[in-house]
Parts: sequence; C-alpha cells; structure tokens
Amino acid sequence: MSETDKIQAGSSLESSSSDSNVAEFSVTEISAALKRTVEDTFGYVRVRGEISGYRGPHSSGHAYFSMKDDRARLEAVIWRGVFSKLKIRPEEGMEVIATGKLTTYPGSSKYQIVIERIEPAGIGALMALLEERRKKLAAEGLFDEERKKPLPFLPNTIGVVTSPTGAVIRDILHRLRDRFPVHVLVWPVRVQGETSGHEVASAIDGFNRFTGDDIPRPDLLIVARGGGSLEDLWGFNDEAVVRAAAASQIPLISAVGHETDWTLLDHVADRRAPTPTGAAEMAVPVRHDLENTVDTLSLRNAQAMRRSLDQQRNGLRALSRAMPSLDSLFGLPRQRFDTAAQRLTSALSANTAAHRNRLIATGSHMRPRILALHFSRARDAKDQAALRLGTVMARNFERRREDWKRVGALKPSVLLRQTTLARTALTERTARLHRAFAARMDRFRQNLDGQSQLLRLVSYQSVLQRGFALVRDEAGQPIRAASQTTRHQRISLEFADARIAAVVEDGPVPEQKPKTKKTAAAKPPGNQGSLF
Repeated sequence: MSETDKIQAGSSLESSSSDSNVAEFSVTEISAALKRTVEDTFGYVRVRGEISGYRGPHSSGHAYFSMKDDRARLEAVIWRGVFSKLKIRPEEGMEVIATGKLTTYPGSSKYQIVIERIEPAGIGALMALLEERRKKLAAEGLFDEERKKPLPFLPNTIGVVTSPTGAVIRDILHRLRDRFPVHVLVWPVRVQGETSGHEVASAIDGFNRFTGDDIPRPDLLIVARGGGSLEDLWGFNDEAVVRAAAASQIPLISAVGHETDWTLLDHVADRRAPTPTGAAEMAVPVRHDLENTVDTLSLRNAQAMRRSLDQQRNGLRALSRAMPSLDSLFGLPRQRFDTAAQRLTSALSANTAAHRNRLIATGSHMRPRILALHFSRARDAKDQAALRLGTVMARNFERRREDWKRVGALKPSVLLRQTTLARTALTERTARLHRAFAARMDRFRQNLDGQSQLLRLVSYQSVLQRGFALVRDEAGQPIRAASQTTRHQRISLEFADARIAAVVEDGPVPEQKPKTKKTAAAKPPGNQGSLF
C-alpha cells in the first residue's frame, strides 16, 4: 500500500464520523508526502534552462536562483560545498544544463532543484559566455594597450606558470637554453580542470609577492599551456586569472594553446605568443646575434675613431699651413732686438763716462786728514768687532758643549721614532708633490685646449664657414688682390666644404672713378700794370 493509499484510507475512517466525505490532512503531512513523492520520482534529473535572478552566492555560501524557459520557471539551489567545486560558475542569463535532484521546500510550498553539477548548454553557450565576459572586462579597461608594460630586453630570471610534467616546460627550457640561458623558476599548476583558474591566478600573484631576499624575483612571467578544446582552456578565461594578470607588476607573456587558440588571458597579457616555444623566443634574444652585434659596433667605433683622428690631423695640418712663417713671426721682435743692441752700445759708453766723471768729482774731495779719520774709525770698529767675536765664540762653544751632552743622552729608540716621523713626513710631502704636479699638468692641459680653441677661432677656416672663399694660385699660395692674377691663369677656390679649380678669363678690371665735370679755367684778371 502506497503512502497515498494510506492517507486516503485514514481519511475515509475519519470521514465516517463527520458530515463530509473529504479527507482531512495536516499541512506537515501533505508537505512530507509531496516531498517523498517528488524525490522518489525525480531523484536524478538533467534540466536545461536559462539562469534568472542570480545575484551571486549568499552570505552562507549557498546560491539561490531560478531556471526558466519560455513557459515555466523552476527554483534552484546550489549548496556551499558544491558551489566551490563547480567548473563553470552560474551567471545571469546563461543557458545551462543542471544535473541534480528535485525536492520540495515545505516552508514556502514550492519545489526546487538541488544542483550538483552545472555545464553550459553546448559550445555556443560557452562562446556567448566568453564574449559577454570579454566585453565586461574590456569595458573596465583591462585590455587597453596603454596599460601594457614593455618586456625586458634581457631578463635575469624568468618565472614560468605551467604544469611541471607536460611537454610545454621542456620546450620552453630547451628554447631558452639554445638562445640565451637564464635562471628559470617554475610554479607548478593544473592547466586543466575545475581548480586550474584559481591556481594560475595564485601563481601570478605569488610571483609578484617575491621580495628577492631568498628567491630571486622574476623579471618576466610566462603562462603557458599546450593546445586543446574550448573546455580544456576554460580555466584561462576565468575572471580571477584575467584580473591577476592585469594587476601583475611583472611583464607577462601569454602562451596558451596554439596559434589559433585565443583566451581572455591573451587579451590582458603584455604580449601574446602563438606557442610556448614562441614565448621563449620573445623572452630572450639570441646570444650569438648579440655577440655579432657587439663585434660590429666595436669595429664601427674603431673605424669612426680613426676617421675622426684623420680629420683632426688634416685640419691641424691645414691650420699650420695657414699660420704665418717663423720669419714673419719673429721679424719684428728681431728688429726690436737689433735696435736695442745698437742703443745699448751707446748707452754703455754714456754710462761709463758718467761714472768716470762722478769718480773724478768724488776723488777731488778726498783729503789725507779725512782718510786718517776714516782709518781710525775703521780700526775702532774692528777692535769692537773682535771683542764681540770673542764673546760670541765663547757663548757658541758653551752651547756646542751642551748640545754634545744632549746628544750623548740620546737613545736608539728615540732616534728610530724621529726617523720614522721624518720618513712619514717625507712620504706625505712626496704625495703632495705628486698631487701638485698632476694639478699643474691639468692646468697646462686646459691651457693647451684653450689655445687650440683660440687657434680654430682665428683660423681662416672659420671665415670660410661664413660664406667666404680662399683663392690660391697653382703653387698653392694665397692671392690677396686681383692685380696678382693674369688672364688664363689657373687658380683654385677653397670653400668651407671643398676646393674647386677655376681659370681667370679676363684680367683685373680697374676701378672706374666717377667722371667730374671740367670747370672753365678762371680768366686772369685784367692787366693793371706793376706797382714797381
């Protein structure tokens, strides 16, 4: 006998004592009977519908929403333990296939489905969900090119987020070893499954938390996985992964799937690689190419230095040729020297004559009495000096005797200490002498540089830079006037950038003076005769 039959039998017995034949049940009895019936009949079902009224998990961790189609509506609940293990999280308006069991909720007299697993309703639903999530994240600016960071040219440490057992990590390590070996840190994660998105996001955040104290902080991150279907790559479309990549302070390369596979991580990453091997090629340059580039630049630098030295040497030679000769430089000083030599002979004769006259005049004033007085004064001064000398010598002998006494009291240790002090002072003075010499050489070098700069400023080449030209004859001598040229003479014109040859077609044209009007000669005045 079923539960319904029992309820009907009980109700018939009770109805015999009442005025009506309608059975009477308590609310609890009806609710329990309906609950058992629904759960026994629909213990395991798959329901397809559109999610409606989803506002995220409740504070308790459970999720409550509805599933609907064009003609009906079904309440749904996902318990907290099941919600944390879902591969696909529910979203508003998403068409899904929910697997679970039907039950009733006596508190509100409604039936509902307790979902144990949820999946999109076909590949089209996944693509629609992916497109909707892409538009949402793009609206927040996570895919903007302005926020993407440039990759380092040559990272010292590279962090790789991938499975440690797949062929991807071996391909990356092999390519890095061939191009430019660097230090690689691998963060092992699941690249497929329900928890793959959470593990990848945690790995990206974990690498950014490195301080570099115990483990070096990576300069570049690579998130890699091999190819697969949309469902296999769904973990890299997780919103947590996208936000972790956007918040990463370390430049990140996305190498998920093959060249035709695209995920949301590819849009937010600083650089997308078509394959994991391509990511390794983006991360580091080829070592041999760098060595060849350095050798080429070194050779070009040496050649440029030689050309610069040659140009400076040629410029110095040109400046030296433009400088006046030694005769012209020393002509005037030599002339002044000759004039002074001639004047010196006459000046010496005049000076000798003047001193001779002064001696004669002085000797004429000398007398024997005056000489005797001078001799007497000199003798007295000599006696006084001899007396003072004896006193000074005695004092000096006494001082020397005291010095000898002190010298006899000296000890070797004292002499050694004084010698050490003297040697230290000598070393310091020597160092000061070297520094002074170096400073003086620097001043001489600066003075020489200034003179070279002055030489360049006063050279004729600076004049040529202003648009003038230097005319030379066939012997290379400068032509300073047109009168120095002849007809059909071969000349050269030197400009600032080059020298060209030319031929004089005509001789010098004399300067034409302005014609002045001839005035009539003044007529002599009339003959008035002579007064004498």
